[in-house]
Amino acid sequence: MKRKRANFEEIAEYCRSPKAFLKYLDRCGVDRAALINYVAPEVIGFTPEVNEFVANYTKYDPKRLLSCGSLHPRHTTNIMADVEHILRLGLRMIKIHPPHQLLYANDYLNGVTELEIIYRAAEANGIPVMFHTGTSIFPGARNKYGDPIYIDDVAVDFPKLKILLAHGGRPLWMLTAFFLIRRHPNVYLDISGIPPKTLLKYFPRLDEIAHKTLFGTDWPGPGVPDVGQNLAEFKALPISEEMREQILSKTAASLWPE
Repeated sequence: MKRKRANFEEIAEYCRSPKAFLKYLDRCGVDRAALINYVAPEVIGFTPEVNEFVANYTKYDPKRLLSCGSLHPRHTTNIMADVEHILRLGLRMIKIHPPHQLLYANDYLNGVTELEIIYRAAEANGIPVMFHTGTSIFPGARNKYGDPIYIDDVAVDFPKLKILLAHGGRPLWMLTAFFLIRRHPNVYLDISGIPPKTLLKYFPRLDEIAHKTLFGTDWPGPGVPDVGQNLAEFKALPISEEMREQILSKTAASLWPE
């Protein structure tokens, strides 16, 4: 990122200062942001410290900044204690990243009991779980884990768990993601990481799932130079104003009403 972004120091400042970041959101016309963090030491270098980081960061304005943290089944010695710690931190969402955490979303069926404990805790406490779906270009990522079909089991086994399919399975599994969203009342589509100009190509029947679709950018990830630009491109799509408002705000507000 430092090599490829001319505004790297600006992004680094937003990481240090929630006040500066909120001013950036104001310039972009964004009211609230979910700050996505997850634990994946092998592939991306993120350790469980991300949970304390995001919990402390969002304290500056918890109404506008939504905290998302993570647990990794292979990087815990006491999963019950770690789950309780996340609950004490008040995290608003949990992120599971199969291609970076090197596991399938349904590996609780294969002996990874820690995943079941995470899902049951999230379900019982009304905390949505976001799954990365689709491919990853990062060195060491294993894309076989990115197929969203494995989340079908999770939706069946944990019917009250709110599940977000980050990136909609892009670019290989959009049809699978679309099927899961239509099949399960508890599964939602997050469009972050999908270039808005290609959204209707990937999801030509987006109107059928708009009530369970929420806007996101994946900024400052690769391919997303600016939140405001991403938002403007989405607003330019040939969709109804009602559908636009649903995706930009109403779906997210139903998941995080406060």
